[in-house]
Amino acid sequence: MSFSIPWVERDDFRSFEDFRENFKIKRPDRFNFAFDVVDRIAAEDPSRRAIQWCNDEGEERAFTMEDMAKGSNRAANVFYDLGIRRGDKVMLILKRRYEYWFALLGLCKLGAIAIPATNMLKPHDIVYRVKSADVKMILSVNDASLRQSIVEASEQVEIPIRALNLGGGQDGWVDFDGMMENAPDTLDESRCARDVGEKDLMLLYFTSGTSGMPKMVAHDFLYPFGHIITAKWWQCVEPGGLHLTVAETGWAKAAWGKIYGQWMCGTALMIYDMERFHADKLLRVIEKYHVTTFCAPPTVYRFFIKEDLKQYDWSHIHHCTTAGEALNPEVFQQFYEATGHRIYEAFGQTELTAVTLNPPWLPPKPGSMGMASPGYDVVIINSEDKECEPGEEGQLCVRTKNGKPYGMFVGYYKEPELTKKQWHDDIYRTGDLVWRDEQGYIWFVGRVDDVIKSSGYRIGPFEVESALMEHPAVTECAITGVPDPVRGQVVKATVVLSRGYAPSDELVKELQDHVKRVTAPYKYPRIIEFVAELPKTISGKIRHVAIRNADAAAQPPAGS
Repeated sequence: MSFSIPWVERDDFRSFEDFRENFKIKRPDRFNFAFDVVDRIAAEDPSRRAIQWCNDEGEERAFTMEDMAKGSNRAANVFYDLGIRRGDKVMLILKRRYEYWFALLGLCKLGAIAIPATNMLKPHDIVYRVKSADVKMILSVNDASLRQSIVEASEQVEIPIRALNLGGGQDGWVDFDGMMENAPDTLDESRCARDVGEKDLMLLYFTSGTSGMPKMVAHDFLYPFGHIITAKWWQCVEPGGLHLTVAETGWAKAAWGKIYGQWMCGTALMIYDMERFHADKLLRVIEKYHVTTFCAPPTVYRFFIKEDLKQYDWSHIHHCTTAGEALNPEVFQQFYEATGHRIYEAFGQTELTAVTLNPPWLPPKPGSMGMASPGYDVVIINSEDKECEPGEEGQLCVRTKNGKPYGMFVGYYKEPELTKKQWHDDIYRTGDLVWRDEQGYIWFVGRVDDVIKSSGYRIGPFEVESALMEHPAVTECAITGVPDPVRGQVVKATVVLSRGYAPSDELVKELQDHVKRVTAPYKYPRIIEFVAELPKTISGKIRHVAIRNADAAAQPPAGS
């Protein structure tokens, strides 16, 4: 299918060097994704497939771009009639329901600010978000537990409007779906926010940080441009294809893979509304709907390789990617041997888009985050604030003296001091420790706060985790430091075992010896704890801080 991206000056790059040097966005003064992308495509190609949706109950829905344009008009009218205006904040807790896309686009058309949120929030989480962001409305799935959490939160803080999809009309709740059915599918021009741009906020994300209270990451209306690279040159989506990103709509990875860049680059979205992750069910969806490009966090691939992947049809998949955590080389290798597909990694944050990526022109190096993306001036800085030489570990940073890259956040909402702490002197500090090889590939070591200092050695947890992941007994693991009176810290491994393995002293020694063989012996875990599951954030990242805190609480008081 012939397709060109109208928002870039060129999309026919012949090499990564050509891409790095010559990629440019046609910068608009004003931009509203819902009007300038969705409605534009709907006018030019109304029958183009936008979304293929399914769930575990066997329900299926398919939507064209014309459906999205008209449905988002209905949603905008409903929000407007409920009192939502430009700049108002609306929290969307819609899991993977297709109504999420209509609601998100409807808010975009009004110039309102969407706050995507996970359905795992508890009452205190909701109270914190409503207070912090001055939330005017919550639109939620009609889930009994979540509904009760919102009710309990509303007893502590005012939530002016509470709405449900899939059957509202209950006491104190608005029937959003019912209003959608009766709303017009055209939008009066007086309600439209067409003049928005980089000075107007479009999205707020509460980061699921591994420590501390969540931060409010603010993105402007030009944010979607940052995900053209995400979709076209990392995920390698295809015009007329079907892209599946495994992410719940409540966290920023959904913005990376479930709307902006994908539609701008001509592909449709595969949305699998799963209640719980089961590797086999996800693999069957990929197979049934002929998904062409696929993106998932490393955790999903770790469970995939425990299945017999050769029993599934991989002929329609053309490209596989991962982000969210560093990918262990052993997972890369086993998946490649089973499917013939390499996994292309990228690195970014809720605050950023793909800062580094493995581009299609170069072979991915297993375990590497790839190279710096166009538009991002990446620098690695050591503890003395000096630029690192190749091979030297330092913090990954983004220089912004020549302007903020497309897709980079505006700042932490209402927290200028926190913004300044992370982003000052035209340098944004990611908090991630990395190193660069001679070819320019960047390698993850760990979060700056996660590095273990033992007997004078600095040990990056990711290398030890990767070594353990090579052992067939290990499905998942987390490496942390435990205080030690002699060594300062010692390495601890918290391990989830694969099927068919049971905890034992013999297995502990076998895993320790394995790490000694695979990497420098001083890095081996002196402590190994077997657990049923690892603590994780709402976005699926392992919470190393929770393990460290639990270990600290279990330590006997000094002098006892």
